[in-house]
Amino acid sequence: MNGQAVSMERCQRAVESAGLLNQACWYAVRTRSRHEKLVAKQLETQGIESFLPVVMQTRNWSDRRKQVETPLFSGYAFLRMIHTSDGRVRVLRTQGVVSFVGVQGTGTPIPDHQIEDIKTLVASRISYEERPFLRVGQRVRVRGGALDGMQGILVAENGDRSLVISVEPIQRSLYVRVAGYDVEAV
Repeated sequence: MNGQAVSMERCQRAVESAGLLNQACWYAVRTRSRHEKLVAKQLETQGIESFLPVVMQTRNWSDRRKQVETPLFSGYAFLRMIHTSDGRVRVLRTQGVVSFVGVQGTGTPIPDHQIEDIKTLVASRISYEERPFLRVGQRVRVRGGALDGMQGILVAENGDRSLVISVEPIQRSLYVRVAGYDVEAV
């Protein structure tokens, strides 16, 4: 069993036992349009660990250009919590939260390494692009360099090696070129 499956299984067991194992897991929530920052801030105020990956983008207006910070995945924020009915209701009552991402809005745990991979990628300032979610291809791990240990799906576009890092519950992916990096099968 690979690390991702172990992490998902551990979180799923915690969810099924209604918090008896006190295992905090990452979850994604859908937010109202342009409420991602507000949701993340309110969750932190409530003592719930949140993560909102942001990127700097240049916006053009008729009279100026400006660098603005925008959410990497618009309409989504991530939070880490022990999945209990009280905790779930508290999150759903947060202004701007629409629902948990998962089957019937109950919330599907996200493996820790997927969130860590996004944090590493955003912090590294290496260029990347958002891509459609992919389920096919070989899962690989980068060895060495700034992306050491990062896992994703290896894809080839025009002979260029690239890695797609996916957050499965929200079906979003990021695309980063790994030409020059050593990759190994997971």
